[in-house]
Amino acid sequence: MSERNQGETFDDFDTMTDRLVSEITYYIEVYGLKPAKISFIGHSLGNIIIRSALTRPEMKPYMNRLHTFLSLSGPHLGTLYNSSGLVNMGMWFMQKWKKSGSLLQLAMKDASDLRQTFLYKLSQKSGLEHFRNILLFGSSQDRYVPLHSARIELCKPALKDTSLQGMVYREMVTNLIQPIIQNPEIALLRYDVHHALPSSANSLIGRAAHIA
Repeated sequence: MSERNQGETFDDFDTMTDRLVSEITYYIEVYGLKPAKISFIGHSLGNIIIRSALTRPEMKPYMNRLHTFLSLSGPHLGTLYNSSGLVNMGMWFMQKWKKSGSLLQLAMKDASDLRQTFLYKLSQKSGLEHFRNILLFGSSQDRYVPLHSARIELCKPALKDTSLQGMVYREMVTNLIQPIIQNPEIALLRYDVHHALPSSANSLIGRAAHIA
């Protein structure tokens, strides 16, 4: 299990990517590993860090060994079109308070031009299509990461949005999914997980489902 980014998830994604790549290469070199297959399991922001790590030159020797990518509640399309006003307000407050680079990037507010934001540029880079199996888990009970973002799919608000944001969102979905569906050897599975959760404040705001 990766440890380098624990407790540091308010940093920007480039910084967290540096840590993960360093950790992976160090582990492989120190233990003299020669893995035939490499799989990743990511939760929440970890999925973005993994995808970003795969774009780094240090990871190039391992790209043909990628096997399974299991994504749990990954905000692959950021937090656009999140239906929870309460969570949106909380994210905005946390970003300002912690000066969080990652939350700014998830909201796609890290550049004035949406096509220059971290997430959009990441969607243009090679990554997921190198895996043989891609499993995308999300939950409609999760208010932190929208289901459409976790499953990398279109949502009704985005389809109806005629603004630049709607166009950019649809382009991101195409950028990520098209290389996958064009390869019949890749298995892409999407899941909507429903949890039996007790009534609580965490359930109400969607946090319980996000960390379940």
